[in-house]
Amino acid sequence: MNLPVAPPAFDATNGPRRHDRADTGADIGAGCGLVFLELTVLVADFGIWFLSGVTLDTARTVQADSPWGYLTAAAGVAAFALVAALVAARARAIVTVVSQIVMAVVITLVVSAAALGQAHEDGSAGYGGHSCHAVPAGSRCD
Repeated sequence: MNLPVAPPAFDATNGPRRHDRADTGADIGAGCGLVFLELTVLVADFGIWFLSGVTLDTARTVQADSPWGYLTAAAGVAAFALVAALVAARARAIVTVVSQIVMAVVITLVVSAAALGQAHEDGSAGYGGHSCHAVPAGSRCD
């Protein structure tokens, strides 16, 4: 004799508001991995900029490269963090979203402050108050 099987009384997974979040362990792992990756890229980026002004020859004076390219690369890391936060938000990975938004905001603040400082330094270098970044057609700009 086959008895009918009753449907479940309440199933929250089949409604219009399906609660499917990313696994918390994978979410934390992805967030930490992305932060580690971004910090590694930033350390390499600014480390290369620092090493461009270092020489072991004591008789020679070396100037560091212009930081504009390195700041652009750091801004690219901030953009990557923002895109990663948007992808994580779509997957409902809350920890990754928060960590990537924090990274994007911190990197953007640091890059903005460094860009303002470098623009001020370029502008006050005694070239009529104009930097090559602001006025690239100047006579002293390459």
